[in-house]
Amino acid sequence: MTKYKLEYIWLDGYTPVPNLRGKTQIKEFSEFPTLEQLPLWGFDGSSTMQAEGSSSDCVLKPVRHFPDPARSNGVLVLCEVMMPDGKTPHPSNKRATILDDDGAWFGFEQEYFFYQDGRPLGFPEAGYPAPQGPYYCGVGYKEVGSVARKIVEEHLDLCLAAGINHEGINAEVAKGQWEFQIFGKGSKKAADEMWMARYLMQRLCEGYEIDIEYHCKPLGDTDWNGSGMHCNFSTEFMRTVGGKDYFEKLMGAFGAAIEDHIAVYGPDNHMRLTGKHETAPWNKFSYGVADRGASIRVPHSFVNNEYKGYLEDRRPNSQGDPYQIASQVLKTIASVEIPGSKAAAA
Repeated sequence: MTKYKLEYIWLDGYTPVPNLRGKTQIKEFSEFPTLEQLPLWGFDGSSTMQAEGSSSDCVLKPVRHFPDPARSNGVLVLCEVMMPDGKTPHPSNKRATILDDDGAWFGFEQEYFFYQDGRPLGFPEAGYPAPQGPYYCGVGYKEVGSVARKIVEEHLDLCLAAGINHEGINAEVAKGQWEFQIFGKGSKKAADEMWMARYLMQRLCEGYEIDIEYHCKPLGDTDWNGSGMHCNFSTEFMRTVGGKDYFEKLMGAFGAAIEDHIAVYGPDNHMRLTGKHETAPWNKFSYGVADRGASIRVPHSFVNNEYKGYLEDRRPNSQGDPYQIASQVLKTIASVEIPGSKAAAA
């Protein structure tokens, strides 16, 4: 028998942005445990904004698990938060109630800033560095410094070793700003792996005395980019059938649901979605081929392939909850009748 270090990871009850939490228990198994072997585990919900002190018990229910490459015999255990009965989802448990579809594919582009001593990594103590421009996909100490690339490379290796579908990294437009991409088939799978990738990044940065700043516009009303979490999405119908008529109906549905989307695309998005810095205004919907300033960017490959493939919603921000983002995208898609379906025929 081997003693395994089980790191139970969950989202707390803070709003508008939940925090990641984690605690470890040791259990013996003859080999790497299956999900079914991982027990429910309680925690003090009064310390995480998920219960009152007079009735503080909450329950962690394992829903996904991964090898923990940073620990010997380690297991990363992603959990949903349940009520004390262990069966009823806690009100803060957004994962339990989202719309899901294995045929819907999502790719999230997570932008973020490295922060140290209260400012983006590489910023001087007072004022600003040279204007943005050379930092995007930059190479060399002058552009990216000596620490950031080391962290993102380590994070990439950790994610791949854990079995997370990490698809790439790059330095972003602003100094100290970076991005990684996560892809998954199904909204729960994609969002699970995004949250786990965030967890691994934040834990890794502890050793560098660096924080991750997810706020979508940490530098405020300045000529510096904010951070998004662009959501690339497709369904089986979009990939295999598509068509211009369907696409235009889909864009009409997205335009009509703008308030529903903005409500779950991350707080303070009005600070980022101003119409500047490659964004569309938060209260106006637009789409365009290869238009990085549109609400939804339509790739050339989509149009060239008879309006089949994926689309990119550029409005979700870096603080957004990928569970809610993907679910809202699917709700809007589901509102559009598929040509040839029973609903369309009726």
